[in-house]
Amino acid sequence: MSGVDKFIKVNTNNLRPAKGRLLLSEPLMGDFYFGRSVVLLAEHNDEGSFGLVLNKPVEQKFNDIVKDFPAFDGRLFIGGPVETDSLFFVHTMGDIIEGALEIGSGIYWGGDIDIVKEMILLNSITPDNIRFSVGYSGWSPEQLKGELKRNSWLVSKNLNKDILKIDPKDMWEQLLEPLGKEYSHWPKFPSDPGLN
Repeated sequence: MSGVDKFIKVNTNNLRPAKGRLLLSEPLMGDFYFGRSVVLLAEHNDEGSFGLVLNKPVEQKFNDIVKDFPAFDGRLFIGGPVETDSLFFVHTMGDIIEGALEIGSGIYWGGDIDIVKEMILLNSITPDNIRFSVGYSGWSPEQLKGELKRNSWLVSKNLNKDILKIDPKDMWEQLLEPLGKEYSHWPKFPSDPGLN
């Protein structure tokens, strides 16, 4: 076991994944979708888990990618590697958006997209209230359990409705802070250890 592996193994937590919890990737995960990512779990049960990566914005403007949609000055995010040709969203608007399902802490999954479009036209929803993603993250029943055993993720229950206001480039590091000193040097690891 290398020193890095030992470091990561020693510094994992025992909090279990659940709907409304966050997954924070370990610092050396080099995956395009999940490197230094924050995943909001929208569901976790015996059939598997799914959620959205919250901190991977797309460079292009929202309306350059999402057609047949009102002008929206928010960003579009990469939610994960599954169904990357579909649009998903989380928001803080509650059941004002019919069909929305509460994930927890004032954050909701989906709902009637026509209501969302109307709210955008009326300027009654802003990028601080909603996050659109292409694709989502999904795990089969034993897959996430295996990744947690391999120390690929930390589980956090520090979700709150202001999470959509956090700058995506700072989100991973900012959400590590409340987890304690043992994780304070994670951000100091290079994203690519080969460049060290």
